Amino acid sequence: MDFHHTDDAVTRRIKFFTDREKMLRENDLYFYNQPVEEIKGGSRVVVKGREMGMYASYGYLGLLGHPRINAAAKAAVDKFGTGTNGVRTLAGSLTIHTELEETIAGFKHAEAAITYSSGYATNLAVISTLMGRGDYVLSDKLNHASIVDGCLMSGAEFRRFRHNDMADLEHRLQQVPEGVAKMVIADAVFSMDGDVIDFPRVVELCKKYNAWLMMDEAHSLGVLGKTGRGIEEHFDMWDSVDIKMGTLSKTIPSVGGYVAGKKELIQYLRHASRAYIFSAALPPAQAAAANESFKVILDEPWRIEKVNANGQQFINGLKGAGFDTLLTTTAIVPVLCGSDERAFKLTQACQHKDLFVLPVVSPAVPEGLARLRATVTAAHEPKEIEYALGVIEQAGREIGIIS
Repeated sequence: MDFHHTDDAVTRRIKFFTDREKMLRENDLYFYNQPVEEIKGGSRVVVKGREMGMYASYGYLGLLGHPRINAAAKAAVDKFGTGTNGVRTLAGSLTIHTELEETIAGFKHAEAAITYSSGYATNLAVISTLMGRGDYVLSDKLNHASIVDGCLMSGAEFRRFRHNDMADLEHRLQQVPEGVAKMVIADAVFSMDGDVIDFPRVVELCKKYNAWLMMDEAHSLGVLGKTGRGIEEHFDMWDSVDIKMGTLSKTIPSVGGYVAGKKELIQYLRHASRAYIFSAALPPAQAAAANESFKVILDEPWRIEKVNANGQQFINGLKGAGFDTLLTTTAIVPVLCGSDERAFKLTQACQHKDLFVLPVVSPAVPEGLARLRATVTAAHEPKEIEYALGVIEQAGREIGIIS
């Protein structure tokens, strides 16, 4: 590595990561950024010519490749082409964008919705547009990085409360000075742990302390609620969330992010959030695919039942074998390994037996809490999950994660 800069902090940071990656590659322990050559029926993929069971997908309802969604995307290309003429505010708004936002608003029981180019951009834009200096944002300690970055970018006083600890959240709310704007933000389902926020208590505290409530539903859309509408449906507490955020790239097999809420809120974001004003509109095919996906979810409710049944089978099997799966109750199943090295070793053993799983290690999770972040979807069959459980259990014993 030959940078022309002197040995400064930037050079050292790059060198540390380069050395770490080199060591992993030399020991056949590097499994990130592997190109998938083919996707077969939602639960299988082809990687380096080998067909593998897919246990790292966020497509919880198995909608990727659905004929109705593919057809909608193709029709949009025929009608509008492959891109847009720029940003939404000027020449980039198409009827398909308006249609998608109306579909999302209806699905989320909201007055209106706005879409952005990615889920990450949505959190960054919305939090930093609504909150500013002198305001307070209170964020769960395990919230997604995009929430953290949005809070920091806003310039508001940023306070983190202990994960899913409602007493700590109340304590933080009590510390906010009188008459100051405050917002509580949390994932509905936590992306690394798979557990669900204590929603009824969060809502109660937000009402008590007059705080805005924003929920990130990236991993709860299509998973929680009888018809997959998310956390409010799950707890039968509609109209409890001010800012209903979600993504269009996980359960919804497209790309982008959205916020649904009151008409005035959405109009304000359209005219004040920089990621909407200065970012090109969603491509027509992606907007149409997302739009059709919400309709398919409502037309095929068996998918929600199936992903939840598959999640239970997977969690129960792993727990039965002696693995720690933390407090997950959803399709996101952490398989705790302890050290980073053990997580890499377990991944290696699984990949060699045609299971596509990936490790999450420090600094993404605290040291000592490295894990496989395994997921199941509605596309998996019980016998496939049985096979995966057998592979993970055998490898876990050989590595010494379970006895």
